Amino acid sequence: MNDFTPLIGIVTSRKLNGTIGGNGPLFLALQKKLISLNGISFVFTPEDVSEEYINGYTFSPEENQWRKARFPYPDLVYNRIPFRKSEKEENSQKLFSILKEKNIPFFNPCFIDKYELFQLLKKDSSIAQYLPETILVKNQKDLFHFLKKFMGIYLKPVQSSKGKGIFRIRMDSHSELLLEGINRHTRYPSFTHFWNEWNEELLLKTYIAQEEILSAEYEGTRFDFRILAHANQEEYILTGVGVRLSQKQDVTTHIPSGGRLIPYQQLQSNDHDEFFQTIVSKVGHAITAHIGYFGEFSIDAGLSQTGRYYIFEVNSKPMSFDEIEIEESKIENLCKLFLQLINQKKMHENLPYLEN
Repeated sequence: MNDFTPLIGIVTSRKLNGTIGGNGPLFLALQKKLISLNGISFVFTPEDVSEEYINGYTFSPEENQWRKARFPYPDLVYNRIPFRKSEKEENSQKLFSILKEKNIPFFNPCFIDKYELFQLLKKDSSIAQYLPETILVKNQKDLFHFLKKFMGIYLKPVQSSKGKGIFRIRMDSHSELLLEGINRHTRYPSFTHFWNEWNEELLLKTYIAQEEILSAEYEGTRFDFRILAHANQEEYILTGVGVRLSQKQDVTTHIPSGGRLIPYQQLQSNDHDEFFQTIVSKVGHAITAHIGYFGEFSIDAGLSQTGRYYIFEVNSKPMSFDEIEIEESKIENLCKLFLQLINQKKMHENLPYLEN
């Protein structure tokens, strides 16, 4: 064994008050695991980067606290910038350019735009079969015809996560509309009344409209799957599956919005397992080929009442899972991937990078 100590940089961003943002428990768990593997990690923001070194923070288990220090450029960078706006800022883009120039592998390259993702996945016929019909909201006429076709649709901002900004519209036989959000129920006598109130929001923020899939139920409430995946060598592996049930409202099953989890074992089947393995591989290769190298992602998927599987979203910065065993597997697979990529770079110097 040589004396080489892999150095992993975890890039995040600062909050408005100047403190470091992002997933602190994740950063801590990664540092502890990496130390056991003879590696080390540090957390930094794009503002901390200079030409010769990076100012960052590393966790010292002996002192049980984070310590500020100056680091050389790392062997690999794990992108956990938590805000889309921060990722688009000049400092962040400059960092990504420097990493490419220095041939330092990094993932994930960026947040995923929901409509771009839909267009990308639709090109692959083996994935397209799992996609609900989706359009970009551009004008009143097209949205009205889309709603008339399905009678129930979801509206989602193309750049959002954790169920934020999502709402559902259903049209009844009298052409009246019911709009349901996480905390709201509003009736409109017609589509025109709805459009007059919402068109500015829909067009300004850019929304997609997606057909409503009537979900299969468990104990009387709808459920969907949260699927976590990681790259491993040239393939993608399933790290874990969580099941989320709707509770107080059924617009979304996200835990912060009142959803409830149950162990996947309660619903497990060979068909489910086969579906997860299939889409993890296909989605991973598709987004890496078209956007940049993804070492990690999660998929929100569901099962309809007719037994058909659907992919609703792909998330490039997966939230923490409430299931402890999935979080532990995530740390294992991430650290394994860090070391794989670093070893590949040392051996071949030919890793994929984010394309501008």
